[in-house]
Amino acid sequence: WGGERYALLMVLPPDPELAGTRRLSKETIFVIDTSGSMGGTSIRQARAALTHALRRMNPNDAFNVIRFDSTVERLHDGARPVSPSAIRDAVDWVSGLEARGGTEMLPALKAALAHGEERRAVRQIIFITDGAVGNESALLAVIQKDLGRSRLYTVGIGSAPNSHFMSKAAEFGRGTFTYIATPEEVAARMGELFAKLD
Repeated sequence: WGGERYALLMVLPPDPELAGTRRLSKETIFVIDTSGSMGGTSIRQARAALTHALRRMNPNDAFNVIRFDSTVERLHDGARPVSPSAIRDAVDWVSGLEARGGTEMLPALKAALAHGEERRAVRQIIFITDGAVGNESALLAVIQKDLGRSRLYTVGIGSAPNSHFMSKAAEFGRGTFTYIATPEEVAARMGELFAKLD
């Protein structure tokens, strides 16, 4: 045109179904707060959120569940590969969790951040709690020190979670903070979170 050469280039993101993209294998550690402050609606919301998340796991992933109050308990010693029976067992275990005891988040956080033998491409921790803690600075320091290759995603449960701490923890953990205010929001909010993670 006018003695000059021009070219037009259009760039479009590939359609995942047509591009043959491969989803990365993930190791997901779920941590659920079962302390007394989570009593009533909060523990029901937390169980529902965790159950929803477990049922969204993919066959090439691995997972574990940690519950904490005054003590810490792991579903398995380490991350286990996802299978229909493993998910059923985990959902059954989660359905029996009750709120009781104090809130000792630090041991649970350390347990979640500890790296075992699992070597999936992506390692993420999903921490479900109301964030009712008094040692915020110590917790944030542990996240900074021990995060390694993990990413930490916090899920706030109940009418008044400690949003400041949970936002900061997610920021330090290179993740995001999701707030679930009512039981009706569980599926939508957890769906949004897992869409981001996928």
